[in-house]
Amino acid sequence: MTVSISISAVRRNCCLYILMGMEAWKILLLLLCGHVLSIQVFGVPGTCPADVGSKCEDDDWKGEFFPDIPKIKYEGPSSKNPLSFKWYNAEEEILGKKMKDWMRFSVAFWHTFRGTGGDPFGAQTKFWPWEDGTNSLAMAKRRMRANFEFINKLGVDRWCFHDRDIAPDGKTIEETNANLDEVVALAKELQGTKIRPLWGTAQLFLHPRFMHGAATSSEVGVYAYAAAQVKKAMEATHYLGGENYVFWGGREGYQTLLNTDMGRELDHMARFLEAAVAYKKKIGFNGTLLIEPKPQEPTKHQYDWDVATTANFLRKYGIIDEFKINIECNHATLSGHSCHHELETARINGLLGNIDANTGDPQIGWDTDQFLTDIGEATLVMLSVVRNGGLAPGGFNFDAKLRRESTDVEDLFIAHISGMDTLARGLRNVAKLIEDGSLEALVRKRYSSFESEIGAQIEAGKADFEMLEKKAMEWGEPKVPSAKQELAEMIFQAAL
Repeated sequence: MTVSISISAVRRNCCLYILMGMEAWKILLLLLCGHVLSIQVFGVPGTCPADVGSKCEDDDWKGEFFPDIPKIKYEGPSSKNPLSFKWYNAEEEILGKKMKDWMRFSVAFWHTFRGTGGDPFGAQTKFWPWEDGTNSLAMAKRRMRANFEFINKLGVDRWCFHDRDIAPDGKTIEETNANLDEVVALAKELQGTKIRPLWGTAQLFLHPRFMHGAATSSEVGVYAYAAAQVKKAMEATHYLGGENYVFWGGREGYQTLLNTDMGRELDHMARFLEAAVAYKKKIGFNGTLLIEPKPQEPTKHQYDWDVATTANFLRKYGIIDEFKINIECNHATLSGHSCHHELETARINGLLGNIDANTGDPQIGWDTDQFLTDIGEATLVMLSVVRNGGLAPGGFNFDAKLRRESTDVEDLFIAHISGMDTLARGLRNVAKLIEDGSLEALVRKRYSSFESEIGAQIEAGKADFEMLEKKAMEWGEPKVPSAKQELAEMIFQAAL
């Protein structure tokens, strides 16, 4: 039975029946009145049903999503305008490249457009004006339009996505794929010729089916489902012109070894990645495959703990030439390292592929995904990037979210501007350090003894133990000079 209720009639009858003193009607209609008032105050909840299969207009949103936000421009360090860049000047050339080519900034769809502000102790705090409270296909398309308006106003030309963040799950794989196809077709249209994904990926951690993992699940049906999902996500990334594809194994690990066959799970993960490499080549996707290490959370132990662990895994299974590493700074600190350490470990192994630009709070022991605003850390990050010759075809993805208490639409822009300016300032500082040359000279002097003939033989692998023993006897007790750590720190700080 369908019941149609006129809001004006309910409002009128609320007053009528309450005045009549009819107890049952009074209680019922007081509830109805409260509902009407909530609609009047907060707006009609959900212009589109949550059921993705429901019949619904594509979208009824009119006009801009960010009407009060202008296109963000560079105004220089003296500007007091929060909606402007102070240090990031996209076209300015530094160390032989334009800033935009050093940075290759990207907006993360999931944090920017799917972040709710909720946490384990509190409910949603962010209610963006364009949201209707549903996970409908129409709402997914609306978010995608908001995404590209945001990207254009911010002045970047890359974005990143998980498949399930941009399109809703259906009741079957076929229905889910059809939903993704519709949203991806719209994204392709909105991208134009200048914007493309920095990377895409499959969300293999949220749904209950992945509670034991995806590629490392104990259930073969889940393994197959994960493969089908990665196949489709890789196709979508390829279709959109994506430059990379990421594997983040949030559930690829264990809670206890008592019920885990770790060797078998690692073998399964390797077979999964081998299949991904084969399919990438089959469809002609020329993007880089990236693995994103993280030590734990949500699992107790994640198999790709840090860069060194990941590199060893790739070497063991003979696939190290097929992958590079996407380093997230907050993940680095969770593994007990600095972001600079992880970047350098990846760089010297030829594996630095991309950076998820964020940071954590040193007082909090979990992945807080904050925007990087520490100038010193940003300078160390950019030092590794410059030594690497850049990140292309990778870049900087802002895998960072607003704080729970930041709830204004303009906060989305302010956070990204701050993050971009921080890294831009880091690049400028690296240019100062290189121009000054003092830090490089200090390091070169520290290792100057290896510039000798015997040092060259050691580095060429031509010095055996017998030769080195003779030299040790000839030279006697070695003199060990100061490492000059405080001077190195002084030089570094002077550049900030």
